[in-house]
Amino acid sequence: MGLGGGELVMVLAAVLVLFGAKRIPEFAKGLGQGIKEFKKASSGMTNEFHNAMNQELPPPAPSKPSPSPASAVPEATVPNA
Repeated sequence: MGLGGGELVMVLAAVLVLFGAKRIPEFAKGLGQGIKEFKKASSGMTNEFHNAMNQELPPPAPSKPSPSPASAVPEATVPNA
């Protein structure tokens, strides 16, 4: 990220002043729970995707045979010349 040691201390001090020592653990707890829920949801979606890929497809339903093109068009008669 390009932050040096001094810059990191300044950022942490600013966070401490803005939010207070009592609120920081609450934020950390909420952040941890959010990350936990995100990982749980993403692993659930991954499992669903893998289960869907591993399931066999049902056999296709039998369809009616379509009429052949030769039987649909009557033969043309050619006069003998």
